[in-house]
Amino acid sequence: MAIEWRPEFSVGDPAIDHEHRELVDLVNEAAGAILDGHPGVEVDRALGDLMRAVSAHFAHEETQMRRAAYDALGPHTADHERLLDQLRDIMDDPARGRAEAAGRLTRVLEAWFSDHFRSHDARLHRQLGPHDH
Repeated sequence: MAIEWRPEFSVGDPAIDHEHRELVDLVNEAAGAILDGHPGVEVDRALGDLMRAVSAHFAHEETQMRRAAYDALGPHTADHERLLDQLRDIMDDPARGRAEAAGRLTRVLEAWFSDHFRSHDARLHRQLGPHDH
């Protein structure tokens, strides 16, 4: 049920790809905690770690887009907000202790990574070129 890094996730920028790999790892840790039946506090910690990392990554990326006067800031940011809303829904799911919740987490994030990394992030990093991460 884990997400495996795939070449289609790459945006061609080693630093960003590294950050994205870390996000994939955090998704897998959270799904593992749910599936392995860890105590609620551990599941909450894993999901909180994931939410913090995703939020920080998005904030950094959005700062870069504003500095560069990126022409697709609105749609890119809206896609970030969609994922954050989905993560909040998963975190608030009362059935979180079941395999369905872990499956939902990995399905939602894998689909989002596949689409967002390939479309929004690849375009962004092609346009920005080398930049601070």
